[in-house]
Amino acid sequence: MSGPSGPSAWFLVGCTASGKTAVANEIARRTGALVLSADSMLVYRGMDVGTAKPSPGELAGVDLRGIDLADPDEPFSAGRWLEAAREALGEADAAGRDLVVAGGTGLYVSALLCGLDTREADPGLRAELEGLFERGGVEALLERAEALSPGSTARVDTRNPRRVTRLVETLLAGPGPASARPRGRPDPRSSVLAGLDFPVEELNARIERRARAMFDGGLLDEVRALCERFPDFEKSTAGAGIGYAEALAALRGEIPVEEAAARTAARTRRLAKKQRTWWRHQVRVEWVRGPADEADAARAADEVLALWRKHGKTPIRA
Repeated sequence: MSGPSGPSAWFLVGCTASGKTAVANEIARRTGALVLSADSMLVYRGMDVGTAKPSPGELAGVDLRGIDLADPDEPFSAGRWLEAAREALGEADAAGRDLVVAGGTGLYVSALLCGLDTREADPGLRAELEGLFERGGVEALLERAEALSPGSTARVDTRNPRRVTRLVETLLAGPGPASARPRGRPDPRSSVLAGLDFPVEELNARIERRARAMFDGGLLDEVRALCERFPDFEKSTAGAGIGYAEALAALRGEIPVEEAAARTAARTRRLAKKQRTWWRHQVRVEWVRGPADEADAARAADEVLALWRKHGKTPIRA
């Protein structure tokens, strides 16, 4: 499966709990491809249970990059992830191997397809948005972002006003119509990506099972250990992540563990809804039914490989 001239990769996207890890690993074992995770929570070391990070057994025969890049209490940006992605691309190219980009963080995928927007914020616009925040809080900023680009808030930590403000600034600056984009910035819908999905009710049931499995599988112990190792974990962006904020509340005695699992499932369902909207509006995706279980990953991999052969590799512009 040869790609176009210049850097390129195979992309496998979709909502959380849609089976991307299992299918990407199946494809990697078959083809010898290098896998790059495009998941903003898998970058943190020590955060394994609550992020459904693949285990050593699941990674047998698979070379995975893009995970365990930072401690949970240190800042991590899309630009830093992009540096790791470029390293993975170079590694794959030097070894004559394909690169499979698999994940659900739209900002990371967009960064590879189009590059990051590094333009300076307009002071007048920043003042306007700060006023909007003062009047209506982060919810007002989120509403503005969704009005500009449905599903776009799936890209950011919606509890972080600074990041939501920057998202709105970026959306107001582009990409918009081709004539309005920054010079040289490609259209993210110019290529077709492969995606995994389930009917909403089935995906919600999978999310419910995953949330309960995390708490049954040691999430509280993991969070307790993270707090001991990283004193600022509770105040970090990582600590506000889905599952981790709820586990922290349970450890503080604020809510029962059962309620923590239910809240985790609810937040994950909301994230999946935003992710689905983002994929459908921001990029072009042809969808494959996700794998029902590990045994079904082979079927899903066959269908994904067929889509890739049909459309060819996706150019990387980062």
